[in-house]
Amino acid sequence: MMGRLWAIAWNTFREAVRDRVLYNLILFALLMVMASVLFGQISLAINRIVLINLGLTSISLFGIVIAIFIGIGLVSKEIDKRTLYTVLAARPVHRWEFIVGKFLGLVLTLTVNALLMSLGFFAAVFYVSGKLGAADLPLLAAIYFILLEFVLITALALFFSTFSTPVFSSIFAFALFAVGTFADDMRGFAQMASGATRWAMMGAAYLVPNFSALNVIGRVAHDNAIAPRLILFNTLYVVVYAGAVLTASVWIFRQRNLK
Repeated sequence: MMGRLWAIAWNTFREAVRDRVLYNLILFALLMVMASVLFGQISLAINRIVLINLGLTSISLFGIVIAIFIGIGLVSKEIDKRTLYTVLAARPVHRWEFIVGKFLGLVLTLTVNALLMSLGFFAAVFYVSGKLGAADLPLLAAIYFILLEFVLITALALFFSTFSTPVFSSIFAFALFAVGTFADDMRGFAQMASGATRWAMMGAAYLVPNFSALNVIGRVAHDNAIAPRLILFNTLYVVVYAGAVLTASVWIFRQRNLK
């Protein structure tokens, strides 16, 4: 079982690495990090704050774009090429192994990309600050949370790809990311409402993925520490939420008639 999962994950990683668009996005993200150094120099006293905000935001947004761009085609591309039938019938591979393997492969791809972009980011921080020390540890927590964002959006993109077209899958994934970014604000609005509206907004706020809880870029830019409790909570939240989405993806994929 583990051998089949690894084979699917590794094949997904190799296919993603061969995608030219992937390299273009990484390069553009690194250029954004470098540009933030220039903006920081212009801003004089707030150069570090500008660098951290723009640099980490670039890593996050371009990683999200990569996850959605590749994730929405993980299933449909295999069906169009008719390679899925060979994988499921000739190997043989269980459908849940195919879904989980694709998920792990894309998460591996995004992790490697994030590490490459993070190297450029920390090089820029070192250039601006002249050193890297204990004060920069919260930046690692912020990057870890960005990786958790990638896990969530990958699960969502894969979920939509199991039953929808790539165009609609991308729309759904981007929409959930946008709404989830304001999940905390939705809860605040729900508190001000009353009756059925309040319960509907509250339910929606807890149902959508809470990307806002994973965004600590503003905090670390001002050298605020990230509590270990928050790291633990966010990790458990992403594991449970992504696990539930993957379970739903497997269930839907099992119901599809692929003949």
